[in-house]
Amino acid sequence: MSAWVLPDQIADVLPSEARHIEDLRRALLDTARRYGYELVMPPLLEHLDSLLTGTGEALDLQTFKLVDQLSGRSLGLRADTTPQVARIDAHLLNRRGVTRLCYCGPVLHARVDRPHGTREPLQLGAELYGHAGLEADLEVLELAQSCLRAAGLQHQVVDLGDVRVVDAVLAGQALSADAVARIHQALAAKDTATLADVSRDLPAEARAALLCLPGLYGDMSVLDEAARCLPPSPLLDRALADLRGLAQGLSGAQVSLDLADLRGYAYYTGVRFSVFAAQTAQQTPVELVRGGRYDEVGAVFGRKRPAAGFSLDLKELVGAVAAPVLQPAIRAPWGSAVGLREAIAALRAAGETVVCALPGHGHEVDEFHCNRALVERGGVWVVEPLAA
Repeated sequence: MSAWVLPDQIADVLPSEARHIEDLRRALLDTARRYGYELVMPPLLEHLDSLLTGTGEALDLQTFKLVDQLSGRSLGLRADTTPQVARIDAHLLNRRGVTRLCYCGPVLHARVDRPHGTREPLQLGAELYGHAGLEADLEVLELAQSCLRAAGLQHQVVDLGDVRVVDAVLAGQALSADAVARIHQALAAKDTATLADVSRDLPAEARAALLCLPGLYGDMSVLDEAARCLPPSPLLDRALADLRGLAQGLSGAQVSLDLADLRGYAYYTGVRFSVFAAQTAQQTPVELVRGGRYDEVGAVFGRKRPAAGFSLDLKELVGAVAAPVLQPAIRAPWGSAVGLREAIAALRAAGETVVCALPGHGHEVDEFHCNRALVERGGVWVVEPLAA
């Protein structure tokens, strides 16, 4: 095999796309900062017990593992940044009250989690710690929507769910961890045949409720249908009330619900959401953001705090928005003529891109559109438009 062939689902990012990703990264982090979120940069590599404790099997299977040659301990390359940010909140900051944190960096996946996906997403996200009320869920969801709008995606659909709905249905049932995992997988896939098989020994009411769940998706009427066909309980009532309150708080947003959606990692404890987006209403929206509430995520670090947040993959996001126009630039000669270097330096200091044509090269660069030229006129260097 050639030395330059990369592993499956790993790819280089070439200049135009890299510039686009970087522009989006800056725009989205600036959007988070305007909401009061502080930037943190967790390491790519951590001790495995710190990285995976409390996150469940799904994240474990996604994590690349290796041995530290200095200590002999097992290390992991992060597959998700949320547990790391929880550790920072719990141990390094240890603040009272509300803490808002954001991040952006690569994560590595042992396998792709969707068709045509990458195993090296560039994950950007935001986390809000310290507030248990629905206001926190609403804020992070509004921030996620603002980030997508900053990327040029105005047409959005918010899909809501809540893991407490399934927890309420299964409450009090004697089920092994393996059976619960199979139920969760069947619900996420809306696999009613598997669901019927794995729930065959449950009481009739619980089994009927489980088989009802895959059909509970659609508009706000889903909440009324859930209240009718699921066994009543305080946990279910809170979940349905929170979903209704969150949907009503998203004024002007298009909202759908899916009460059987259990995709993702095991640390979610309440409301979950996905945001589908497109540039226009004529385009089919694609899922770009996932998030929700995970109040247990900091418990393994000794500080259980209410928490809500979201994440997205910038590499996936860049594929959903139109490529930017080429950046305008000034073409300048290469040389030591009087005043030339000073003129180029002054233009660059003013924010212009100046591309010097090296001897023997026309130097047209794909990423830049040289629509002006630096020329000498009467001993003075001036910028003139280039002919089309």
